[in-house]
Parts: sequence; C-alpha cells; structure tokens
Amino acid sequence: MIIDLPWPPKELNPNARTHWAKKNQIAQRYKAECHLLTIHSGIKAPAGSLVLDIEFIPPNRQRRDDDNCLAAFKSGRDGIAAALGIDDSRFSTKFKLAADPVKGGIVRVRVYAEANDKTTAGELAHGEA
Repeated sequence: MIIDLPWPPKELNPNARTHWAKKNQIAQRYKAECHLLTIHSGIKAPAGSLVLDIEFIPPNRQRRDDDNCLAAFKSGRDGIAAALGIDDSRFSTKFKLAADPVKGGIVRVRVYAEANDKTTAGELAHGEA
C-alpha cells in the first residue's frame, strides 16, 4: 500500500538552526500527522521484516541531500511505526529523491513485506500477506 505524507517541516532538517524545544514540538506534531494519515490509509503491518520504501518528492528544484531528507523524516517514520503498532527496528529502509518537484512536496511511502524474510517469504508464497 502507498501512503502520501506531507513534506517534513524545514525545521526538522539537520542543517536547520532551530532551538531544540521548538524543534521537538514540530517533530511531535509531524509525527502525529503521519500517524493519523497512516491509520486513515487502512494499511496493516504484515508479519516479519518490512521494507519502508520512501520517495521524497520535493516542493521545488532546490538541491537537497538525500540523507538530510531521510533525517528530517525520522519523526514521520516513527509515526508510521506507531500507527502500525510495531517497533521501527522492523523496517529496512529504501529511499530515493525524485528529480521533479510537486507543489508543497510529498513523501510517498510504500510498506511491504521483505521478500528474503523467511517468515514473510512463506506467507507470500501461500498468498497470505
């Protein structure tokens, strides 16, 4: 299943010079927003290891480091894990930064069972995932 989440606030970028208390407040708000959107998507976590496939679609053509995008999305990732009722250590993360922007920016997330996981591979073979 694919979930489109909002672009992380600029204050969550590791290079932002934001006071820690304000940054924490913004991170908690973003986490809650991602949590709610994940719940409303109806996605359920399959058993075993999961792949969190993230595509960062920026709001403009400004150059970005993909590692900073991933770091800025940390609270969003936590919100997804909380909505699925799992620990985020179950995620194996894949990510890419799209070349073409969209207005406002989007973080497109796909969650699926990791194919090489023995538990999930058997379930997928039997159509249970």
